[in-house]
Amino acid sequence: MRDAYHEELDSIGDGLVEMARLVGSAIGRATTAILDADLKLAENVIEADQKVDALHHDLEARAIALLARQQPVATDLRIVVTSLRMSADLERSGDLAQHVAKLARLRFPQRAVPHDLHATILEMGQLAQRLMAKAAEVLVTKDVDLALQLEQDDDAMDLLHRTLFQHLMDDRWKHGIETAVDVTLLGRYYERFADHAVAVAKRVVFLVTGEHADEIQQELQTEIQPATGGDAA
Repeated sequence: MRDAYHEELDSIGDGLVEMARLVGSAIGRATTAILDADLKLAENVIEADQKVDALHHDLEARAIALLARQQPVATDLRIVVTSLRMSADLERSGDLAQHVAKLARLRFPQRAVPHDLHATILEMGQLAQRLMAKAAEVLVTKDVDLALQLEQDDDAMDLLHRTLFQHLMDDRWKHGIETAVDVTLLGRYYERFADHAVAVAKRVVFLVTGEHADEIQQELQTEIQPATGGDAA
């Protein structure tokens, strides 16, 4: 019975990895669709989100069943509860990739992104995909150090997001209100996608250590600061 129980716990973890890889692929393909006005690819991303939703519902049902049947405590309880939260983060990530694809479909045959913002949106899409790939790796390896790096990596997404707003607020903006709204939404989609990837990594830190990632980072900074001060003296 215990072997079957731990196999079920492992299978929930495997499902999370699959979700992360699916949504990472989805944001990459959605980015191509929005930049190339590729309707077929956009439709493919929109339809593929059903698999992410199905995985989410399946993982949720299995996790709740485990809670009811096994009444786990300590580490096992932390695994089940944290897995539920990560599944929700990944499901929302899939929705955000779908939103990008739906915008591509809405504006077809036109391109939603002006040529002068093409490189910025491409970089945001590529970064979002890399962040989720790293989150998937963290799910597999349970590498706390790698998980803590994701928040620093996310700073690059925040910078790109601010760059978009600088373009929108520029007096030389000439693409109209509709395109401004589209670009604003896209920036938000990518920024939120990255936030969910970071959230997954932070939850892995909690799963492994029992401590929140923010607390660990604060402890590390406290350890570094006295050493830095001593060197300065």
